[in-house]
Amino acid sequence: MNNDVALEDVRFIKKITVGSTNPNLQATDAERDRQVSELNRCLNEVPRGRIIGRDVSFGVYSVGEHQVVMQATTYHVGFPRKPSWDE
Repeated sequence: MNNDVALEDVRFIKKITVGSTNPNLQATDAERDRQVSELNRCLNEVPRGRIIGRDVSFGVYSVGEHQVVMQATTYHVGFPRKPSWDE
């Protein structure tokens, strides 16, 4: 039995961002772990979601004499219905 969500069955989309492009709000390791755990929950718990899209954004910032590149990936996870465990 295949538990994947067919694209035409998607009725709810949850966006989950992993990382940050804002140098004033840098994601800590604990925050990134929480973001990845939320993504894993969406993909593994019932109702099981499916990644239907992904946006990658980045920012290049000058900090003193250095350039800093920050990246964030937003995953669009589709579900047949809104999960009851979603806040």
